[in-house]
Amino acid sequence: MLRQSIPHGGSLINRVLQDEGHQFWTGEAKKLPSLTLSARTLSDLELIATGAFSPLQGFLTQADYRGVVQEMRLASGLPWSLPITLAVGRTEAAPLREGYPVALRNSGGALVAILHLEELYSYDRHEEAKRVYRTEDPAHPGVAVLLNQGELLAGGKIDLLQRTIPKQFPDHHLDPAQTRQLFADKGWKRIVAFQTRNPIHRAHEYIQKCALETVDGLIVHPIVGEVKGDDLPAELRMRCYTALLDNYYPQDRTILSVFPAAMRYAGPREAIFHALARKNYGCTHFIVGRDHAGVGNYYGTYDAQQIFFEFTEEELGIRPLFFDHTAREAERFVRRLSQLNGGGAEFERGEVVNFWAQIMEEHAEFIAHLLDPTERVLIKAADKSADLFRNLRKDPEAKVKATAEATAMVAFKTTAEKGIREGKIKSIIDPALADHVRREAVKFKDELARA
Repeated sequence: MLRQSIPHGGSLINRVLQDEGHQFWTGEAKKLPSLTLSARTLSDLELIATGAFSPLQGFLTQADYRGVVQEMRLASGLPWSLPITLAVGRTEAAPLREGYPVALRNSGGALVAILHLEELYSYDRHEEAKRVYRTEDPAHPGVAVLLNQGELLAGGKIDLLQRTIPKQFPDHHLDPAQTRQLFADKGWKRIVAFQTRNPIHRAHEYIQKCALETVDGLIVHPIVGEVKGDDLPAELRMRCYTALLDNYYPQDRTILSVFPAAMRYAGPREAIFHALARKNYGCTHFIVGRDHAGVGNYYGTYDAQQIFFEFTEEELGIRPLFFDHTAREAERFVRRLSQLNGGGAEFERGEVVNFWAQIMEEHAEFIAHLLDPTERVLIKAADKSADLFRNLRKDPEAKVKATAEATAMVAFKTTAEKGIREGKIKSIIDPALADHVRREAVKFKDELARA
C-alpha cells in the first residue's frame, strides 16, 4: 500500500542554476552556438529543470530515446512512456559539436538555458509516430508536430538560467517541490491527482468525489500548456475550476494547481506519462478516465487504462484509479429524479430496472478490462454478466430474472472485492474502488426490490 510518494527515480531533479553558476553561464553563452526553441520545447525545458519530469536531467540521448520509443523504458529500465526530445534541423545542427555546450534561446532571442550536448543523432519519425501515437496519420495533432520537426535530435543535460513558462495563474502555479511541501503542511500522505484539459462537468465531479473517499486530498491539475486550437482556452477553464472548487468541494481537502505541460494527445502512453509526472508532484494516486489524452478515434475507450497492466505498481510508484462512463448515465438518472420530485414525471418500474441494468452491464465490462489477463475465469464471468444485463435491458419487465441477475452480480462483486483486498486476485483496481463497485451492485438489488 502506497503511503508516501517518492519522486520517479528516487530524487526530485533540480536543474535551475543559481548564483555563481548562473553568472558564469550567462557570460559564456555569448560565445556559444545557439538553438531557438518552440513553445512546446520551452515548456519541456522548464519541467525538466524543476523536477516534474524526474528522473530526466535533460533531453533524451539515443539509448534512452530508443528505449522509450520501443519499450516505454529508459536505458536504465525505469518506466518512461513519452520521448522528451530536442529536435533540430540539419542547418541548425551544423555548428553544434558533441561534448560542447549550446545556448538555448526563446523566440525573442533571450537566453534561457544551456544544453550540455552529449549526442546529436538521427531518428525515424515514422517509427516514433507508429509506436508512440499508434498512427502515422498527419491529421493527428501529435503526429503533425512530430512529422514537421527537425531531422536530428540533440541529447544532453540542461541547466536552466531563466524560467521559460509565463505564470498566467501565479496563485495556482506550483512546482513539484512546492506541491510536496504543501501536502506535507496539510498532513496529506495519500493524494489523488485529476488531469484535465476541459472544464469539469458533473461526471468529473462524481469520480473526483468518489476518489476522495479513499485518499486524504485531491489536486485538480489541469494542463495549461500548448493544446490544439479547438480546445477551450486555459483562462476560461480556470474560471470554471475556481468557481467549482470554491463552492462545491471541501476546501480543506482540495487544491487547484496548473500543470504547464504541452498536450501530445498520445492516449495510452500519455496516461502513463501524466501519472509519472503527478508522482513527481507528490501524488500517490492518479485518476485515469475514458480515452485519457485521446483525440478523434485513434484509441479505444479503455486503452489508456489497460496500458497500466504493462507495468507493476511498484515500478510505477503511483496507483491508477479507473472509472467507467457510468457517471454520465447517473447524471441522466438524476435529471429524471429532479423531474419526479418536481411533479413533472413518474417512474415506471421498467425504467428503474433498465437504468440499473445498464450500470451493471457497464460495471461488468469495466471489471473485465481491469482484471489481470491471467484471471481468465473471472474475466469470463464478468463478460458473461455483461451479456446477461445487456439482454435484460431489452426486456426490462422481466423483474424475476432481473432480481436473480442482481443477486448473482452482488455475489460476484463481493467475491472480487474480497479477493482484490486480500491480494488473492490480480487487478489494478484499488480495493476501495472495488468496494464502491460492489456497493453499486447492492444498490441495484435494493432498487429492484422496491420497484
